[in-house]
Amino acid sequence: MKSEFPNYHKDIVIDGVAVAAGEHKQINLNIAKLPSRTSIDTPVFVYRSEKPGKTLLLIAGMHGDEVNGVEIIRQLISKELIIPKRGTVIAIPLLNIYGFLNFSREVPDGKDINRSFPGSKEGSLASRVAHAFTNEILPHIDLGLDFHTGGGRINNFSQLRCLLAEGKNEEYARAFAPHFIINAKLRDKSLRNVAQQMGKSILVYEGGESQRLNRAPVKEGMRGAVRLMHHLDMIDKEDMLKMRGADRITEPVILERTSWMRAKFSGLFRSFVRNGSMIEEGQIIGSLTDPFGELHHDIICKQRSHIVAINHQAVVNQGDAIFHLGKTS
Repeated sequence: MKSEFPNYHKDIVIDGVAVAAGEHKQINLNIAKLPSRTSIDTPVFVYRSEKPGKTLLLIAGMHGDEVNGVEIIRQLISKELIIPKRGTVIAIPLLNIYGFLNFSREVPDGKDINRSFPGSKEGSLASRVAHAFTNEILPHIDLGLDFHTGGGRINNFSQLRCLLAEGKNEEYARAFAPHFIINAKLRDKSLRNVAQQMGKSILVYEGGESQRLNRAPVKEGMRGAVRLMHHLDMIDKEDMLKMRGADRITEPVILERTSWMRAKFSGLFRSFVRNGSMIEEGQIIGSLTDPFGELHHDIICKQRSHIVAINHQAVVNQGDAIFHLGKTS
């Protein structure tokens, strides 16, 4: 009988370091140096089982200020929850070291790594990071989980984003079992886009807000990762259950489209609804006021929707995104 993974026992080589089946290694992927000549290396953790199986990527910290994803992978590594019985896990807790050091979404040149794929060896710093990742990591994987949070003060309710019609994305998303699954189009020069061109599936998990450690979305991200590993037959059920709550699964809400509700006026913003809740047409979901007690504007829902994100900024400007709304059809 022909094996599903005929090349599994070949070494995985990352930045010149070979990892054989059955080995666990940390590889420091060199990208560039700081102006002080200090090398900036991205740690890559590779866990390979002797037994063949899928190769799953876990990556976080593409935006340096989004620490929930870093914490998700840190805990998964620390608690030894992602050591596979079959197959390989490649875990990168923090890709954008530069942004992490500077509490910044971008790298020092102001560019977004997730808008720089597939990158160039001779390009901008963001492009070089993307190039190293595209060439050293992506060729080895079958699918991946990319962990993010909301940008700025946007708090994303736990959600998974992918193009549902592509390959087995819907199957994988349902196995992860988040509260929301968002059918999200591909964006040019994003990791998801270049991975699809290479025949790989990347699912994006969003939970919480930047520069915060939000316990609930961190735990939900961890549960989703081990659920997916169990679905892929990389770990057994008893391994999955080492993550408390991984067996508590509810049917995900699939959202076919989303839109932003924006502030009609500048001022103080208050939300009256819980993140992740269902809101009805005509419901007052928040208010905008001026600082002087003269202006009061009720924010009214125009269509039955799910709230997938809320802006936690107390003072907003006209046009700022304040609620992210999802619809099932």
